[in-house]
Amino acid sequence: MGTNKFAAWVLAAAIILAGSASIGSVAAASSTDAASAAQKLDNATCQTCHDGKKGKLEVPAAEGEKRALLPVNPDKYTKSVHARMECVACHKEIVDSVTPHQKPAGVKKAECAQCHLDLWEATKKENKAAEKPRLGIVAENVAAYKQSFHARDNKDDPTRKNAICSDCHNVHTFDVPLRGTTERKEWHLTVPDICGKCHEDHLEDWTGSIHGREATEKKNFKTAVCSDCHTTHDIIGSSSDKAKLSITASCGDCHQDAFKSYKASYHGQVNTLGYAYTAKCFDCHGSHAIEPSKDPKSRMHEKNRLKACQKCHSGKEGKPPLATAGFLSFSPHGTSDNFAKYPEIWITTKFMVALLIGVFIFFWAHSILWWYREYMDRQQGKTVPHIRTDELPPEVAAKHVRRFGPMWRLAHLLFALSVMILVLTGMAAFYAETGWAKAVMAAFGSPRTAGLVHRVAAFTMLGIFFIHLIAVSINILRKWKDFKFFGPDSFVPNWKDMYDMIGMFKWFVGKGPRPAIERWSYWEKFDYWAVFWGMAIIGGSGMMLAFPHIVAKYAPGWVFNVAMVVHGEEAFLAAVFLFTVHFFNNHFRPDKLPPPDVVMFTGTQSLQEFRHEHAAQYQRLVETGQLEKYLVDAPSRPFTLGSKILGLVLIAFGLSMLLMIAIGFFGGGGH
Repeated sequence: MGTNKFAAWVLAAAIILAGSASIGSVAAASSTDAASAAQKLDNATCQTCHDGKKGKLEVPAAEGEKRALLPVNPDKYTKSVHARMECVACHKEIVDSVTPHQKPAGVKKAECAQCHLDLWEATKKENKAAEKPRLGIVAENVAAYKQSFHARDNKDDPTRKNAICSDCHNVHTFDVPLRGTTERKEWHLTVPDICGKCHEDHLEDWTGSIHGREATEKKNFKTAVCSDCHTTHDIIGSSSDKAKLSITASCGDCHQDAFKSYKASYHGQVNTLGYAYTAKCFDCHGSHAIEPSKDPKSRMHEKNRLKACQKCHSGKEGKPPLATAGFLSFSPHGTSDNFAKYPEIWITTKFMVALLIGVFIFFWAHSILWWYREYMDRQQGKTVPHIRTDELPPEVAAKHVRRFGPMWRLAHLLFALSVMILVLTGMAAFYAETGWAKAVMAAFGSPRTAGLVHRVAAFTMLGIFFIHLIAVSINILRKWKDFKFFGPDSFVPNWKDMYDMIGMFKWFVGKGPRPAIERWSYWEKFDYWAVFWGMAIIGGSGMMLAFPHIVAKYAPGWVFNVAMVVHGEEAFLAAVFLFTVHFFNNHFRPDKLPPPDVVMFTGTQSLQEFRHEHAAQYQRLVETGQLEKYLVDAPSRPFTLGSKILGLVLIAFGLSMLLMIAIGFFGGGGH
């Protein structure tokens, strides 16, 4: 029995040892499998902890605090644009699946921007850019972001940016719906909630505004949210001129009619030229807490409007004079197509348009027919010397006839220069959307400087006009007994002017001889008296616009709307008339070619030209024996050459401005 017992014990021990070895082997194998599983970093492994079902996960943060990790909803992640990516493709610093992760040194955290840029560069190298255009759009957005206000270092914590991609985009569920879909519109309305995480005060103002109520209460997809005004990625500081101009243009994307009328105002013209110092939409209506003008809380309500105007028109140093009561009835968005709402603007516009059409139809027809008559006469060889100078004594044949004295010539030159400067600076504002207008303003430095030059030129022109009136009045008083208001030397229209005009049209069509013109032709008288009209209309409206605070003390604000219309339309009429009709009459008729006619610079005409242009006066002076009183020596060659150069320069300048006006007019730049 003893031997058997011993054998039994040995067998039992062997079995136990074998079992232990087997268990150890299994345990070792299990341990190896567990270690292998611990190193498997696929999405399923990551989501065993990060799916949000295990409660809130926290990791150490700065200054001993803890930071909650963003949970990843598996269902939403599988629908996102990143669904086909492994977690560790972005989280490269995660190399194990244990808690807490042991992160190797030197491995950077995920950076969305750089990842997308690298991906786009790789796509281009593979020549697959056309297949993946959205990657290019993302790359453009990244580039815009890097130049934005969000990409700057935070002032309070320079170790971080103002905002990074993940602050606005949930990178695990990111899936912006396609444009034009209902889902995209619904997503668009959630933008304020994203921005409001940082901009809480602005979100509160916006939520209570007309825009916010339309979004939150009515689900109006057309209402403005943050990104409509501030853009998405290229966000810049709202105090910069670029941001102010961009936001103003964004308002116009929705409020197109109001924006169109705004651009027609001086405020809008300066804005369109690229300068932000005049009133913009948000200066008047507010930025976030915007309400309709009829709402008592609105800045533009009649009880609050003057106060709003006085924010800019404050009278303080460097600011326009203090706004007065008349500003209240000014219509910043007044249009010419709504008689019921803006009758003064409607009537004024219709009158000015009728005036423009009437003047241009008559005088352009007059010019075309005149050109045709003189051209045909030349073709048929009917152009002959106007006077037989070979039958005159040499000393007489070489003489010129004095037409204008030194003061007339100087006044004409200064008047012409001031008018051209006024046209240049004024039309640059009138056609602010054109490239040439922006170039002109850049040359002046800013519309403010151009406006100052415009006013100096205006006062120069008005000064010349009033000095002329004084001189003419004194001259009339001196010759009161002999002066005849309707006589041949007077600028006052008379019956002969009407007969001459009828006779010219008959001559144009070959139904009669060319009428003999006196000292002043009917078209010269029109030019002369048009200046009086222009001084009253352009000058008067210009003074009103230059000194609105004074005018608004005594007149309602709608007079400024009328003044804007007549000032711009009359300036357009004057400029186009001068550079077409006036230039044709004096420089571009076949009988005047080659230009220029320099009589307004030299003050004289040859006998031939005088006899041709003013046959009735010539005959009268011969019959009364007064011709010799007007004969003078011909101007010197240097003086004549200088006059021609000056004339050509002014003509070139005028024609250049005519071209610029045509670009603005036919390009829809403002008229």
